[in-house]
Amino acid sequence: MYKKLIMPFLFSLSCVAALAQKPSPDLLNPTNHSLLLIDHEGQMAFATHSISTTELRNNVGLISGASKIFKIPTVVTTVAERSFSGPVFPEIQEFYPESTSGYVDRTTMNTWEDVNAHKAITSKGKKKIVMAGLWTSVCIVGPVLSAINEGYQVYVITDASGDVSKEAHDQAVTRMVQAGAKPITSLQYLLELQRDWARQETYKPVNDLVVKYGGAYGIGVQYAREMLKK
Repeated sequence: MYKKLIMPFLFSLSCVAALAQKPSPDLLNPTNHSLLLIDHEGQMAFATHSISTTELRNNVGLISGASKIFKIPTVVTTVAERSFSGPVFPEIQEFYPESTSGYVDRTTMNTWEDVNAHKAITSKGKKKIVMAGLWTSVCIVGPVLSAINEGYQVYVITDASGDVSKEAHDQAVTRMVQAGAKPITSLQYLLELQRDWARQETYKPVNDLVVKYGGAYGIGVQYAREMLKK
């Protein structure tokens, strides 16, 4: 009698445990998305006031490093690089040098409307696209709404994007969210990809990246490394 009662109970527990271990399909992982970095250039940054340039650069460093560590298919686009906007941030060049990464330069404000950029993005074969760039209300809203219209799931890294004012940035994010985009932050992006500290192959690179670009969190990691030696 006891065995007849306990076996179904144990089976149900194992089923619950198995279900609990299945992550949401809405979570990003290293194989289910591509990354699009749009117009992180000097001229675009000069007029950005929704976030400090220092914080913006650190956040761009976090996501650029994250995409390199986890081998995310990444496209870097510029607008009028040689004639107006200037080179991309050093934090992007560190991980994706122009000489080997093939930046896509364009004249269109909406990256999605540029033939070469559209081909580079869609050829990655990922139905989830993560985007960040300058300015939020123009160069991010355009491709985000366009990609959603074509059936893509789009995530926007809001603190690696910026605009001429906080209102312009916030209203742009609201508009994209209303259209179905999912807002995330730079550190969230990095940690969502790592997901489990038992993943030793990326454990040290992720923590090294955090020390360099992670602000207060990075200082905490550096502190822990030094103090735990004693």
